[in-house]
Amino acid sequence: MVNVHDAPPLEVDGLVKRYGRALAVDGLSFRVSAGEIVGLVGPNGAGKTTVMRCCVGILRPSAGSVRVGGHDSVAAPSEARRQMAFVPELPSLYPLLTVAEQIEFIARSYGPLAADFAERREALLRRFDLWPQRAKLTDSLSKGMRQKTALVAAFLHGARVILLDEPLIGVDPAGIRQLKDLLLEARAGGAAIVVSTHLLDTAERLCDRILVLQAGRKRAEGSLADLRAAAEGFGDATLEEVFMELTKE
Repeated sequence: MVNVHDAPPLEVDGLVKRYGRALAVDGLSFRVSAGEIVGLVGPNGAGKTTVMRCCVGILRPSAGSVRVGGHDSVAAPSEARRQMAFVPELPSLYPLLTVAEQIEFIARSYGPLAADFAERREALLRRFDLWPQRAKLTDSLSKGMRQKTALVAAFLHGARVILLDEPLIGVDPAGIRQLKDLLLEARAGGAAIVVSTHLLDTAERLCDRILVLQAGRKRAEGSLADLRAAAEGFGDATLEEVFMELTKE
């Protein structure tokens, strides 16, 4: 039996996901350690969002396993989800809740509110320039503000594992800067973070390790130096140049 106290925050082992005859993810394995940001990159249709949804329990793996802090996402879904925060590419917010109410609703889904909940919520809302919108219904928000609201909710409860699927789409430059700072602070606090993105320059600057997916399989994994070595002859290349070489087939 796995000792959950010694288990890595996120461990994906032999993950397979099929949609009928279509194979979206094919035997993917990787780990994310505490205090690490892993970038998940790949062409459209590579399986990035499917991997994310399997990790958070939205999709059930066809084979293989996902463990969060040692808890299997299928056998112990509540224990696994309690340690995670997830922001999808298109957040689904309750249209008749205000921004403040939406964040409180999500916080309560993890258990009783912390004593400093109101202070932490206000600090994050101010940080993302959402404080003036706190009483607005989420249905009235722009796409960028909806994304920021989801980000505030994700960072509020100090999740051990944070998964962000294309989190920068629609967010203004100030919000992008705040998100990057929050990710670095969460990493320093020991969170294990996975960021799926097409913004390769951002991934290059932000991530400790990059996982390149292609057709549902791991094409390469490691630091930028590791990926340069895998591409051969790309010693000074950017992540974008290495990515294009690795996925050109």
